[in-house]
Amino acid sequence: MTDHGEEQRNELEALESIYPDSFTVVLENPASFTIRVTSETGENEETVESTLQFTYVEKYPDDPPKFEIAAHENLQTSDIADIMSLLNDQAQENIGMVMIFTLVTAVQEKLNEIVDQMKSRKEMVKLLQEKEAEEEIEKAVFHGTPLTIENFLSWKARFDAELIEIRKNQKEEEQAGKVKLTGKQLFETDHNLDTSDIQFLEEGNNVEVDESLFQDMDDLELDDDDDPDYNPDLVSDED
Repeated sequence: MTDHGEEQRNELEALESIYPDSFTVVLENPASFTIRVTSETGENEETVESTLQFTYVEKYPDDPPKFEIAAHENLQTSDIADIMSLLNDQAQENIGMVMIFTLVTAVQEKLNEIVDQMKSRKEMVKLLQEKEAEEEIEKAVFHGTPLTIENFLSWKARFDAELIEIRKNQKEEEQAGKVKLTGKQLFETDHNLDTSDIQFLEEGNNVEVDESLFQDMDDLELDDDDDPDYNPDLVSDED
């Protein structure tokens, strides 16, 4: 005959040893206790949490225990429903055996799945937001900024301010003698430029010619027909 009380006491001792920081006794008779389950995540990642409350029935483990979610964090209503359905399925599969550790482990894995789903949803939302932002930029570039009285007056004010600044800078440069002169103004202010071309031409007339290159040209016999400028009608009788 199964001693249900002894099996329950032995399981309670084991659970308190396995979950020292999350196991809490609520009632002693009938035995009722809670185990806090937290998702396993990396550093700086969001976590979800569920506090499961179990209560032994008289013939446990031949009959499934009572269970409920006493508290939770970052879980949606649909998540809670999924966890309760999971607990029911696991309890039916493990009738006849102590099962609290099995039920808690199943919930732990479910919480990890929920965190992964949350992470995937966030990444998807981020991608959609980035895509929408890119589309808005492309749309703005394609269509340009609509002309309104307000943005025209704003542009006109900036344009006038820039024009005043340019004229101010030009005036300051003129006063400081830094204005860039035109070609006419350069000739009027620098008289050395008047004779610069003449000096260049005079220097060019000093080219030395090697006359020996032309000494043999007298020996060449050129036909009149070879002369492109030859015209027989223009030749005089004397020639």
